[in-house]
Amino acid sequence: MEKIITDANFAELEAAGLPIVLDFSATWCGPCKKIAPFIAELADEYEGRVLVGKCDVDDNDELTSRFGIRNVPTVLFIKDGQVVDKHVGAAPKSELASKVEALLK
Repeated sequence: MEKIITDANFAELEAAGLPIVLDFSATWCGPCKKIAPFIAELADEYEGRVLVGKCDVDDNDELTSRFGIRNVPTVLFIKDGQVVDKHVGAAPKSELASKVEALLK
């Protein structure tokens, strides 16, 4: 199950040491709604190996600023505290899954 990632809990989740897939989105964003089912499926498929979560840009200014998010959806792929890949805009699940697989290598 995907996690809700906020300014308040990100450091704790990051400290867990798992690679992170962080979906920056907004409730009013059409493309965000399009990829939301894919993000949820990836969270289930990679549970225990990758932390998959959503961050609402309207409610989390610190994380949005920290990662320089200017468009939604933006999906960041984070390993060892570093952003190693990112995708801006809607994408098919297969494309997002291949980026998750790359995180595990």
